[in-house]
Amino acid sequence: MTSDQFIAGLRGGRVAPVCLFLGPESYHRDRARRALIESVLPAEDREEGLVRHDLEETTLAAVIDDARALSLFSPKRVILVSRAEAVLPRGKAAATDEDSASAGSPAELLAAYIANPTPGVTLVFDIARYEFEGEDKAKVERVRKFFAAVPAVVEFPRLDARAATALAGELAREAALPIGRDALQFLVEALGADAARIAAEIEKLRLFATGRGKITVEDIVEMVPDARASNIFALVNALAAGDRARSLDVLDTLVRQGEYLPLALAFLATQFRLALVAREAGLRNAQQIQSHFSSGGTPMWRSRAEQVQQTVTAFSKAQLEAGLCAIFETDRNLRDARPDDRVIVENFIFRLTARKRTSAPSRAV
Repeated sequence: MTSDQFIAGLRGGRVAPVCLFLGPESYHRDRARRALIESVLPAEDREEGLVRHDLEETTLAAVIDDARALSLFSPKRVILVSRAEAVLPRGKAAATDEDSASAGSPAELLAAYIANPTPGVTLVFDIARYEFEGEDKAKVERVRKFFAAVPAVVEFPRLDARAATALAGELAREAALPIGRDALQFLVEALGADAARIAAEIEKLRLFATGRGKITVEDIVEMVPDARASNIFALVNALAAGDRARSLDVLDTLVRQGEYLPLALAFLATQFRLALVAREAGLRNAQQIQSHFSSGGTPMWRSRAEQVQQTVTAFSKAQLEAGLCAIFETDRNLRDARPDDRVIVENFIFRLTARKRTSAPSRAV
């Protein structure tokens, strides 16, 4: 089940005696855990009724014994068991499932407890280590098999771009944050669709926005740490406008954040190449751009497609070609014996903004 389904069940008074939290996404996991604690434990019982165990440091048998024990201080308890993957059989037992069949095994102990759980106790096994796809997929299947008898399995997969954007919009509305759709999608991409970071940054932006008006892309570049993609696109925007001062300001941000400038230049080159391909293909909007690149095997978020569209709109074909030539020469200079990376990139900015201002044809100087 999803976290929303789990929380809806809690509100309806449905609390399973044993739960499994599975998946790496932390924002919805924290939300589900908080809802469980608030649903099961009255405020006055939380100090004594909330218990934590770590299966890297204790055994399942000890956890089950704790769940069986009656508390003198709280009539209800929630027992959170982190790193529960440690209970899975290892070595030969993992390969042959001998552990599952042996008397007194962890699987047998768990099955016996689930068949007769302690009233008033909610036991939550938490596994945040594994992804649902890729190399971890087989490990997730082993987890599912071992915990198959658990009555409530709540999954926390990483959010895709669409789900992260929807969540960001919901959080922004709740925070009464004045932010446009473009800036919001920009924030999501800058944070890699990480829901926990999105929530934290929206709270920071809420405080930042007090008395300042609508949040812009430039505000996000300034406020969000380590947002490399945001900074590079801000540089593209400034170059597109021929805004030399703003371009140099963004470069200063990159330098202060310790950005490796040849890598930043590679991001810029990718943006220009995508825009040039889109212009040559006659793509007119973000939807066409997203469809074109995705069908060709280049994954592209909607917000990324919109960024490419904005670059296409801002630069002519000649200017994009000239920009790529300038990027190539700048990259070559960065790899030679050089006085200073920043001086070389500043020279690149001067060249490109001068060309933009004068609408000069595409030859790199």
